[in-house]
Amino acid sequence: MKTETIHNTEDVLKMLDSMLRDEAAFWDSFYEDRKKEIPFFVNAPDENLVEYFEKGWAKPGRVLELGCGPGRNSVYFAEQGCEVDAIDLSKEALQWAKERAEEKQVEINFMNGSLYELEVEEASYDIIYDSGCFHHIPPHRRMTFVNLIQKALKPGGLFVITCFAAGDMGSEISDWEVYRQGSMKGGLGYTDEKLKETFNAFKPLEMRKMKDIQQPADTFGVPFLWVGLFQKEDEA
Repeated sequence: MKTETIHNTEDVLKMLDSMLRDEAAFWDSFYEDRKKEIPFFVNAPDENLVEYFEKGWAKPGRVLELGCGPGRNSVYFAEQGCEVDAIDLSKEALQWAKERAEEKQVEINFMNGSLYELEVEEASYDIIYDSGCFHHIPPHRRMTFVNLIQKALKPGGLFVITCFAAGDMGSEISDWEVYRQGSMKGGLGYTDEKLKETFNAFKPLEMRKMKDIQQPADTFGVPFLWVGLFQKEDEA
């Protein structure tokens, strides 16, 4: 029988989780129809990701992708010679991702589950990539998200995020209002200042709007997303 007694911080976090929608069920339903007119359903990697490899900012190494969806960026990482771990809540999304990986004949370790419960070795990844996951992270789980990156990333490693830009896309309600309404209204919008504040444990290398890439194309880009490139500084 499920208990509803709070003994510790984790119990509080799980209680707050329960006040919002069932994310796994929502995303499974979301990905069931692959023909929907959803911008990021295209089979092409983020334009900023391709740029990082072309400029030599990103190099082959061990990669963790958070909220990988149908795998378009995970596949690109693998094609560049990276060892890729990719996690998503949605089994539907991961099935699609596995099919794309098989089509490209690349090996990717896809994991179905919550990143809040992800067990990682300390300082084990060269790059952690998030394309559109963070703006769906509820306020009470932000530090769980940041702590995961802080633990998993190697000194000198890169953290990359694409995220709803406030004023262009995403809800601009307050953190407290999320719980008053029991909803994040489809995802939270962020300013560049708020993103830098949230990830202030890392050195910001670049913050810009994503380029608008008209489809069909070899890369994906929509102008309502921030692109943030951060680095975990070397330990003294």
